[in-house]
Amino acid sequence: MELPQMPELMGLSLLLGLLALVATAAVARGWLRAEEGTSGRSAGQKANGCPPDKSLKSKKQKLQQRIRKEKPQQHNFTHRLLAAALKSHSGNITCMDFSSNGKYLATCADDRTVRIWSTKDFLQREHRSMRANVELDHAILVRFSPDCRAFIVWLANGDTLRVFKMMKRDDGGYTFTATPEDFPKKHKAPIVNIGIADTGKFIMTASSDTTVLIWNLKGQVLSTINTNHMNNTYAAISPCSRFVASCGFTPDVKVWEVCFGKKGDFQEVVRAFELKGHSAAVHFFAFSNDSRRMASVSKDGTWKLWDTDVEYKKQQDPYLLRTGRFEEASTVPCRLALSPDAQVLALASGSSIHLYNTRRGEKEESFEQVHGECISDLSFDITGRLLASCGDRAVRLFHNTPGYRAVVEEMQALLKRASNESTRQRLQQQLTQAQEALKNLGALKK
Repeated sequence: MELPQMPELMGLSLLLGLLALVATAAVARGWLRAEEGTSGRSAGQKANGCPPDKSLKSKKQKLQQRIRKEKPQQHNFTHRLLAAALKSHSGNITCMDFSSNGKYLATCADDRTVRIWSTKDFLQREHRSMRANVELDHAILVRFSPDCRAFIVWLANGDTLRVFKMMKRDDGGYTFTATPEDFPKKHKAPIVNIGIADTGKFIMTASSDTTVLIWNLKGQVLSTINTNHMNNTYAAISPCSRFVASCGFTPDVKVWEVCFGKKGDFQEVVRAFELKGHSAAVHFFAFSNDSRRMASVSKDGTWKLWDTDVEYKKQQDPYLLRTGRFEEASTVPCRLALSPDAQVLALASGSSIHLYNTRRGEKEESFEQVHGECISDLSFDITGRLLASCGDRAVRLFHNTPGYRAVVEEMQALLKRASNESTRQRLQQQLTQAQEALKNLGALKK
């Protein structure tokens, strides 16, 4: 056998060595890439807490969806009569209350805060508010005390009342301090409303069974009322502080008088009168500022305005002044607000609001899809010039143009009968002011 020649042997060896080096480099590069991929996935999985079989793209999408879910977009609403939108809460607002002196508006939300707004800022560009924190709970109802130095809230989880005192600071702000002990738990069903009498003599709480409780300010129950409605949908104290009223499954509104002695000592609660005329359950009712008028809305698809300035002890019944149609009430629960002078009725169903002139019974304004959620509260300010509503994270304030029109109609009628010159001048001034307000809002009817 002949051996290969030396040059051919060396060439073959070099070729084999080069192939081995290329193969080794390729294996090494693949191993490094695999290591980098594994390391990157491990880091991503550790940071995001995702299972190993999910891609980075899938994790990023889920994270973005979670952020959007935690921070929903604010509902946008515009209207020519929208005066302002108060936006500071990070959760949905459940209740609001104007102070008796007209200086403040209190709002509570599920973000564990109560905010106190200055009403003089409502028509300004910026809306200031002061925050009170509700520790380890959140408030679903809020009411100012008559002296505006405190407010009470109903705790969502605690199912009881908590009192906050307002202490004014040197810089003009307030410090909010909760009292050491909450009221004792007495209700056995979800709460529907709370209130403080303007006299400061008692507090009312009502639950969705048939119970209305009258408390003193120290947290002691003075009286328990069984409404016999089968279930309560609403209850409230009259602005004059004499009466407590309730409505529910039955087609009436029941009114009681809370009686006190000459020395301010509690005596008893007695039945005063009833509003009878609806043919189905009553959703809601409201008092006028002087307690001489009441309005109600029922599942029978109607709203009614009543004259309650009666001598009930002489068996005198309230007078029905006006009945209007509101078909939405026959299918969904509704809320209403009555302007302080009882000239305008605001009805809310779902996220929409409708304003009626109570003298003629005609609808004059409608605001559709005002909030991103169902309207949770509705109220006129003490002047009657603004209507406030809440239902998402904002309070929206509307100019009450039907109220201005009612003033125009009333002043024109009074001017025709006025004989005294000074009276005529005063009436003419009020008429001119109302007409100017309507003109500035673009709502003056020709």
